[in-house]
Amino acid sequence: MTAATGSRAPDPLSPAARQICDAMTANFPDPARGPLDAASLRRATGAGAGRPVREGVATEDRSVPGPPGAPALPVRLYRPEAEATGPRPLLVFFHGGGWVMCDLDTHDGLCRELALRSGALVMSVDYRRAPEDRFPAAAEDAYAATRWAFAQAAGLGCDPDRVAVGGDSSGGGLAAAVTLMARDRGSRAPAAQLLLYPALDHRLAGDSAADYATGYFHTTAHMRWYWEQYLGPDGDPAHPYASPGLAPDLTGLPPALLVLPECDPLRDEGRAYAEALRAAGVEARVDEHGGTFHGFLGALGYLPAAEAAVAAAGEWLAGVPGAATA
Repeated sequence: MTAATGSRAPDPLSPAARQICDAMTANFPDPARGPLDAASLRRATGAGAGRPVREGVATEDRSVPGPPGAPALPVRLYRPEAEATGPRPLLVFFHGGGWVMCDLDTHDGLCRELALRSGALVMSVDYRRAPEDRFPAAAEDAYAATRWAFAQAAGLGCDPDRVAVGGDSSGGGLAAAVTLMARDRGSRAPAAQLLLYPALDHRLAGDSAADYATGYFHTTAHMRWYWEQYLGPDGDPAHPYASPGLAPDLTGLPPALLVLPECDPLRDEGRAYAEALRAAGVEARVDEHGGTFHGFLGALGYLPAAEAAVAAAGEWLAGVPGAATA
């Protein structure tokens, strides 16, 4: 990083990241310019869903049972076309979007890359969204989808002992919640948790929430609004299935990889979660990328840091041992 010139501080983003960040920001609703609403946010994210399709992955859209009394859940399976030498790992993936927006299409490119880089079958889950369905709807959907994946893993050509969970942003928080729910309810534990700049703590109390509050696409004000939509007026923000970073007991959870951007309001809660996992005896690795922003994996194909992060995540996922031996 170069020294400041005059009174102007150097930009912590790389030049390539700054260009992409500003382009994404220009077309995205900002609470500083007026009240947010779910419909406008969903239009903004849906408009960017079309992009070149990565070859080498076969996809299949299905629906799987949701929680008791809830609708079935749309899912998309991503199977690498390259032959596997044995049963594949299976990654149950929950997309980000502040629990309000995004869907299977917005995260299609990322899921394809994770499948290719890891050799795993990736199952992307379209859970219920706020504010129409508030906490714990999305968490219960994520748990139900994971239970289905365990039950069907062998039939999908996957190793039931290597079923992992993962997600980005709010989806990363859902993945972390699933590991807690599985432990607390005595069900089969995921083999690993892949947390991509996860939302883990409603308080947004870390220094990064102040240092990168604005100017880096995803703002702290955005995140506060998302939490309001997800929890509603009666939700418990400190519930561990809503804020896994506040869970009082993290013992017995699966190993974690946290991919964190430097310039992200959520960075410090990710760091804190990794430290808390380690203190509880859980293996936790942090892969932090300097000069990047929240959502940088959406720039796959344009940002070298995104390519490096997904390659490392895929390698980690491919090497995760079965839950029975982890």
